[in-house]
Parts: sequence; C-alpha cells; structure tokens
Amino acid sequence: MEHSIKCETDVAGTDSDSQTSFTLPVRAEFKRNRRSINLDLKMTVLRLYESGHQGIEIARMLGLPASTVRTIRQNADKIKAGAKNATPWVAKKITRSRSVHMETMESLLASWIEDQNQRNSPPGTAAIQMKAKSIYDCLVAEDGGSSKTEEFGASRGWLERFRRRTNLSSINSQGEVLSNDTSVAQRFPEEWQNIIEEGGYSPKQVFNVDETGLYWKRLPSRTSVSMAEKNAPGFKASRDRLTIILGGNAEGDFKFKPMVVYHSQSPKALKGYSKEHLRVTWRSNKKSWVTGTLFEEWINAYAVPALKDYCLRENLPFKILFVLDGAPSHPPHLLNISDDLKFVFLPSNTTSLLQPMDQGVIKMFKACYLRHTFQQLLDACTGEGKPTMKEFWLEYDILMAIDNIADAWDEVNKSCMNSAWEKLWPESVADCDGVEQIFIEIAIICKQITDMAQDAGFTGMGEGDIQDLLNSHREELSPEDFLELESQRAVEDEEESSAVATASRVFTVKRLAEFFKHIDAAMAIINEDDANRERSCKVARAVANEIICYKDIYVEKKKQKRAERNWSRKDEGN
Repeated sequence: MEHSIKCETDVAGTDSDSQTSFTLPVRAEFKRNRRSINLDLKMTVLRLYESGHQGIEIARMLGLPASTVRTIRQNADKIKAGAKNATPWVAKKITRSRSVHMETMESLLASWIEDQNQRNSPPGTAAIQMKAKSIYDCLVAEDGGSSKTEEFGASRGWLERFRRRTNLSSINSQGEVLSNDTSVAQRFPEEWQNIIEEGGYSPKQVFNVDETGLYWKRLPSRTSVSMAEKNAPGFKASRDRLTIILGGNAEGDFKFKPMVVYHSQSPKALKGYSKEHLRVTWRSNKKSWVTGTLFEEWINAYAVPALKDYCLRENLPFKILFVLDGAPSHPPHLLNISDDLKFVFLPSNTTSLLQPMDQGVIKMFKACYLRHTFQQLLDACTGEGKPTMKEFWLEYDILMAIDNIADAWDEVNKSCMNSAWEKLWPESVADCDGVEQIFIEIAIICKQITDMAQDAGFTGMGEGDIQDLLNSHREELSPEDFLELESQRAVEDEEESSAVATASRVFTVKRLAEFFKHIDAAMAIINEDDANRERSCKVARAVANEIICYKDIYVEKKKQKRAERNWSRKDEGN
C-alpha cells in the first residue's frame, strides 16, 4: 500500500495552459527504500577512489552510506574480477554509465522535492527543472568545470526519465491552486463548530500540533559572528536545521513536550546523556524530517499517555479531538486509530489562515528561543576573562539548543495558546484581543532582543533584523548550501559510525560531595551578606528542597560503597 505526496505544478510558456501534478509515493510503513548497488555503481565508486577522491566525498557524491563505500573498496579485487567476467552487454552498460554529476544531482534533487513536500509546498515542473539545472551547475563549478562535462539543460525529456527513475507519476492535468483559499477558510469555522457540538468537546479536549523548522545555530545576519561565518569557506553551522513538533489544547492549559527531530541520533554534545531524559522528546532521521512513522509513534507512545494523565488530573473523559493540516507526515489512516481519538484535517490551502499554531504561537516560540540564546551569549561573554562572542558561538552546541528550546516553549503561556484559536474557534477564546495580542507580545520580545544585541556590541541592528531572522526559518537552502550540508552530514555519519561507545554519565560519591560543598558555600554567602533574612531563608529552603533528589543518590551510593568494602574485606579474610 502506498500513500501519495502531491507535487502540483503550473508551467508557464508551454504549449498548454494546463497544470501538471506529480505524486511521490511513500510506503505506508514509511521505510527508506533500499538502493540497488549494481556492478556499474560499484565500478564508479572504485574509479572515483582511483582518481583521488576520499571515501566520505564519494559517499556524498553518490548518495551512498559511507560504510557501503568502504565495503566496496575493501572488495575491489573481487569487483574488478567480476567486471572482467561480465557479459558483453553488462560491460557495455558499464562503459556508458551516466556521469557522477548527473547521479549526484538527481539524488540531491529527489531530496529537495521531498523537503518541499515536507514543508507542504510541493514544487511544480518548472521549479523542479530550474532546481535541477541550478544543482547541476553548482556541482560542475565545484569540480572545476571540466571541458568533458556533458551539457545539461533540464529538458522535458530528462524530466520524464527522472520521473520514471524516482517513481514520480502524473495523476491529473488540473492541479489545485496553491494560494490560500480565503472563501473556504471563512466557511470552515461553522463546520468546525458543528463538529465540536456533535462530539460534545470542551476546549480542554481539543488539540492542534504542527511541525516547524528551526535553524538552531543562527544569529541575525548583521552580527559580526554571522558575517565571519558567511565569509568562511565550508559548512555553515547556521544552515543546520532541525524540526520540532509543538502543540497543545484550545484551553491553553496543556502543552505537549516538544519533539525534536535531528539528522543525528547521537551528536557529540549528547554523548553519555540519556535520550529518554532530555527536556525534549528526541528522535532522528537523515533529513531531520517528521515522517508519518515518527508522527504516528509520537501519537501512540507519547501523546496518548500524556493526554490520559491530563484527563485523569482534570476529571475529564478520555475523548480527544485533534485538528491537523494536510502535511505528508499526517497519514490518512490516523482517522481510524481509536474511537476515543478523533482527527479532523483542515481544508486544503487554509493552514496559514486557520491552524492555531500558525497564528503566532510558533513565531512566539522562535522569538523566545532567540531571546534565550542572546541572554546566554551575554551572560557567557560579559566580564573579564570571559570568552569572546565568536568563541562562545563556536562552543554553542545542540545540547544548549535543546535547553533553550525547552525554556522558550515554557515561556509560551496559556493566554497565547488560547488566543491562537480565534480564527478557527472564536467561541473558545477568553481574551478579547485574541491573535492581535500575540503579535504585540512578539514585537515586545523583538525589541528586548534588539536591546540585548546592542548591549553585546552589535551596533546598527534594528527590530527589522530580528523579524528577518524569525522569518528566515522558513527559507530553503541554496544549491551550494545543500551540497555543503550533505557533505558535512556525511562526515558526521562517518565519525558517528566509527566512534567508540561513550559510557553513560554517572555520579560518584566524590563528585556529589564536591557538589554539596559548593552549594553550602553559596548558601553561606547569602546567609552572611543578605540583610533581608526572610528572603535568604526562603531561598535556602527552596534550594534544599530542590536538591533532595541528589542527596538521596548520595546516601544510596555511600551505602553501596560501604557494602562493597565489607565484601572486599570478607574476600580477603577467606
């Protein structure tokens, strides 16, 4: 069984004014298709090795796992012998293989189409042809523009062959218009209200979630840090993107723990940490996308248990209604997942007009994330003997970003979550200012960030620069950025596959004792120097309560250590 991701197009300047639509089939299991590694491809790998290319570079160029490339090289003699003994037809096919540039371009192009579909912005034939030509030209330029490079015009004939190779299939000649459908958006809230009334749902039982991209290591373009990165060769950390699921209920009193999807399961900054106990739900895939499989797993493994606990606390029946957009990550079979869990999909081309998370909630979250990041930068770099901003930013890693994501989401308050339902379900909104108030608060945060930036020495930066940065999280990568990102990820995959397993982080009695010593010293300063006795005692009690969990661990470890010593003495006595 397959589900189809629609690619709708409108090609100008062709013989027909009709539109063409493509679908990118995705199996219901949402597993990555295995690529056939034939003799032709193996010989291409070996020829690239012989011409001086590195294994990681070859993996990136051909879209192969680095481990596969290494295995091919290790078996070079057998593969070459097999090529010599191949039938004339096979040998002929090998000598007429398509260029590495074409193979690489089509692999990257397929990823780009998939990325656009994930953004709910399927590209048309003209856009696909332009992107193909752009990527190909970039690859040729990167390789020095050899005179032997075949010409590529991204013709309709090539597009048809590419469509067949990648299982893109035409479904109709009259595609939908992709602009927002305001007339449907105006009618749907009445239909939505009928669904609410028929189901007897309260605002506490109605939920919306959405996926959003975040360039987690990006500062405004006019900062000295961003300018230095722009002028530096190679991979740009500001292009490293992750995807987050955010959402909550219409009442505004329940928010899901963010789910972060990153391209690496175990980046260096997370070595030794328990993924199950991060401040976000952590998942990974090569493209940092929320796939249908991941979304369904999130619903069953996290959302349902969290919602059952919430309903129990609030003395509510477990009867939940989700409203979702039509993103490829929201498979249609969710409609039949449970009698207690209902899903309603927004009409096509109304997401930006109606979906609650798109009415300022996501932008509020990103503004709060940027404010936390700037505050962290200021705190780390202000004072004597502190690192420079450039030094700090080089050390800013995915673990810091995760904590800032969690802190930023905590700051998105009940009023914001509730007001975002104004356009879809105005009857559920308590604040008469609604969505307008959300954007007023975002503007205030942008002003605060601007002030922080100026305090940090980034002169000349205005609120417009901050708004540009918040909006930039929706932009797509240029062909050059896309190539650099693929190359960097190949390097990281190689490092991750060859890395020695890191032991989990564990407390020792010695380190815990050191921790308590520092806490006691800090509390002594407050006790001695604060003239407000009521305040200092309140802080001391709060700290003592918060560290009880660590004292319990300390006591348990001391018992364990004592027991080990006793057993050791008994063994010596025997």
